[in-house]
Amino acid sequence: MKSPYRGLFKIEGYWFGEGENTVAIVGAMRGDEIGQQYICARLVAELQRIEQQQGVMEGHRILVIPSCNPFSMNVSKRFWTMDGTDINRMFPGYDKGETTQRIAAALFERIKDFKYGIQLASFYMPGDFVPHVRMLSTSYEDVETARMFGFPFVTTRKPRPFDTALLNYNWQIWGVKAFSVYAGKTDGIDKQLSNQTIEAILRMMKKTGVIATPTAGVGYESEVFAEEQLVTVKAHQAGIFYRMVGAGVQVKQGEVLAHILNPYDCSLLEEVIAPADGTVFFVHNKPLTLEHAVLFKIKSYE
Repeated sequence: MKSPYRGLFKIEGYWFGEGENTVAIVGAMRGDEIGQQYICARLVAELQRIEQQQGVMEGHRILVIPSCNPFSMNVSKRFWTMDGTDINRMFPGYDKGETTQRIAAALFERIKDFKYGIQLASFYMPGDFVPHVRMLSTSYEDVETARMFGFPFVTTRKPRPFDTALLNYNWQIWGVKAFSVYAGKTDGIDKQLSNQTIEAILRMMKKTGVIATPTAGVGYESEVFAEEQLVTVKAHQAGIFYRMVGAGVQVKQGEVLAHILNPYDCSLLEEVIAPADGTVFFVHNKPLTLEHAVLFKIKSYE
């Protein structure tokens, strides 16, 4: 696609193997998804090694697209630089529409006929997650394959009206077994989380017969639950957010999770308390918080 300010806008993909379109892996759609692009870039390198060792099973093709929005990443903008729209809210796209609609249409045309679709996704709220697989409940979701990744958790969520424009939703409607993988970090690189995610994706491809190369570890026996079961902890005061626990930490009811501090004299405005025993599934990761902002989501043991 022509660009008014730079060279041509191009989405680059890497193919591995020959035969049926089996697995499509899509990385960064937003300009702050550095962790997602890094994981996909490392997957490209790993699959090159696997292919050289004849580790891609006969009759299967894998496509990896590290980035769908290099323009926004170049200028550190989360959404499309010209009008602030979100490519991941434009599927299945429209080839005669606005720019992001045309990008989504061109991308979806290439990836809508795969057996499995994996998107390295990020959440709309800034924060850190326990690495997990997320699926929209469309009646086409494939929970058993999702468990093959070996993440600690697999979550499902009932789609809301605006979710019908997501890649995950449209993949499912077109008959693709679609999985959104949340690697735990978005605007940075975490080696441990990245390794865990790469191992999980390769593990899933091994278990589905796409690759033959041995993978590291056996993973977790994934717990499946609906996101509505998460216990949400919100801020009652605005101020400096000083957190004491991170994602993946087990907490007890009544435990102090964070302090909210007065930004002028550092006095304590609020102690953020765990409302239940469980695992911290999500935690806000910015140094400031607003009143009523979501600070934690806890997977309760109940």
